[in-house]
Amino acid sequence: MADPTPPREPATMVERISPLAGFAGVSDTRLRVREIPFLRQTNLRADPGKVPPSLGLRLPMEPGTWLRSGGADVLWLGPDEWLVIGDVDLPRSEDVAVTDVSAQRTTILVAGPGARDLLAHGCAIDLHPSVFGPGRCAQTTLARAQVVLVAGEDEEFRVLVRASFARYLADWITDAAVDY
Repeated sequence: MADPTPPREPATMVERISPLAGFAGVSDTRLRVREIPFLRQTNLRADPGKVPPSLGLRLPMEPGTWLRSGGADVLWLGPDEWLVIGDVDLPRSEDVAVTDVSAQRTTILVAGPGARDLLAHGCAIDLHPSVFGPGRCAQTTLARAQVVLVAGEDEEFRVLVRASFARYLADWITDAAVDY
């Protein structure tokens, strides 16, 4: 006897769900917090002296800095490691290891006059503008969660957090925001 249910069409596209789906964020005069989901993130490993010009990106060489290059933000993570955030296709070669890590993290934007104080509340690094101003980035912890913290213009910070810690960190930020 034949099965009366018709065959299902193969799934051609899986709907992605953000680690912070349903996160309301924070929006007031001193603080804005929201998720920026699904940013393309590519880890780049290379000997700085062997990076081919065909890469098409300038790489920051100063520890703890980031710069805009080739339509992407390029963060210095270590002497031979960078994180490229943006929709760029990086050529592969013998001298460069390229790994898509987009699904590993989500990004929480924390901005406004109270942003720096809120982040300093849960972060051990010195976030004073003279030390951690625009163009700086750091791998650190925020409320005990490992993050990559990126300082932008106008008291705007991006917090890149592993998907498995995103909800915890968003809840911590929302709770801490009451004071700022």
